[in-house]
Amino acid sequence: MEQHVLVIFPHPDDEAFGVAGTIISHTQAGTPVTYACLTLGEMGRNMGRPLIANRETLPQIRNNELKEACRLLGIEDLRQFGMRDKTVEFTDQDALQSRILDVVKEVNPSLIITFYPGYAVHPDHDATGAAVIQAVQSLSEEDRPTVHAIAFSEGCEDFIGEPDVVVDVSPYFEQKMNVIEAHQTQTAGVVEAMKKQLTEEDETFRKQMMLERFWTYPL
Repeated sequence: MEQHVLVIFPHPDDEAFGVAGTIISHTQAGTPVTYACLTLGEMGRNMGRPLIANRETLPQIRNNELKEACRLLGIEDLRQFGMRDKTVEFTDQDALQSRILDVVKEVNPSLIITFYPGYAVHPDHDATGAAVIQAVQSLSEEDRPTVHAIAFSEGCEDFIGEPDVVVDVSPYFEQKMNVIEAHQTQTAGVVEAMKKQLTEEDETFRKQMMLERFWTYPL
């Protein structure tokens, strides 16, 4: 059992698809989870289906969605960095690493979950993962928490190998789906398609949803 888990992602909903079940497994076991979310995803392309947001209202709506998702996940400690969406790679990296390091030192996690830099598709994902790794590597070896990284770019396993941590989240699947649905501006329509795939017993898709995969980052 972990003593404290720190999740660090750039956008609301990054925690939903690939890690929600794992987070719930920790919170239900009594492990405290802190979530550092860097932006409000205000540049998100989706506005709901039917539309429930516009470019002006989207940040506040996504903020509310994030807080509801955290409630469903059992996360009581949400840290919001207030950075602008799609700018993580352009920000002062030393300042970002320092800010992340402050949180790491404060909560003293035994495990950090973030993106695998270079293999997480979106520039904000990669930049966040890189900043986390740099922050952790600045600690002495005996003080470094384990880092479980998420990778999903095409062909990533050819470069970083198979994931060494695979979590069966089937006991938490309904709760995971509720977390995904909480981000309704981004997932409306997607959720219906997902449910259809599950109803049609798409075993490949079911496996993707029930098994959450991580790589232990070589610090």
